[in-house]
Amino acid sequence: MKGYSRLPEAQMPVVRADLDSVLETAFVQSLLPAPRSLGDGYKDTGDGVILVLPSEHTARLVDPLMGHLSAALQRYEGTRLASAPALRLRAAVHVGPLTVPDHRGDAINDACRLANSDAVRHSIEAAADNGLFLAAVLSEPVYQRSVAAGRTRAELTERQFLATEARVSDKPDFGQPCRLFVPGLPAGALRRYLPEPADPTTPGTTHTESDQPSPMGATFNFHSALNDPVISGSIGHLRMADRKR
Repeated sequence: MKGYSRLPEAQMPVVRADLDSVLETAFVQSLLPAPRSLGDGYKDTGDGVILVLPSEHTARLVDPLMGHLSAALQRYEGTRLASAPALRLRAAVHVGPLTVPDHRGDAINDACRLANSDAVRHSIEAAADNGLFLAAVLSEPVYQRSVAAGRTRAELTERQFLATEARVSDKPDFGQPCRLFVPGLPAGALRRYLPEPADPTTPGTTHTESDQPSPMGATFNFHSALNDPVISGSIGHLRMADRKR
């Protein structure tokens, strides 16, 4: 839940109960097991929940669940008391092996990192600016097994998903390709909320060896007098073929 930690303590149980109600409605509408029925597969995290379902449900967790969840949040917004905060959610869907019955493994860790990634945080800002309440991030395996594999509705096309990389600011070693999805917002509109990739020519940017220009790089031929003092930002090697000119 966006902004949950900033709520007054007295409001937290009420908002948390509202979240559980919204989730149960959306899961039942999607013909998925109700969250509380998952037993060890349900973990309350305070400001959210981790749900573990069999991989056979992967596609349904994308469609129709995300659509039903977005609609349920819209209905909640229309009926909540003025004193109650808006309910905006970040959601992540990932697939991978876990041990049973404790459900430990990298898949849980990666799902949490996806939900906390900078990319989906920018996406929830995009949702809020457009009157929407849900921003989802799919790991690339989930996207490939659901949308790309044709296991979702035909109208749910690549135009609704923005391909990017999920990174977490305080976990520099984590980075995964992912797809961002804000139901009701085209990917093109979502792209404007993500920062531009770092410019490799910007001072202070770390360059890899492959980024460095080759000593035998581009060749420039000048066939007249050079009157402009600026030819390039930096010339590493200069060879004069005719010293008389």
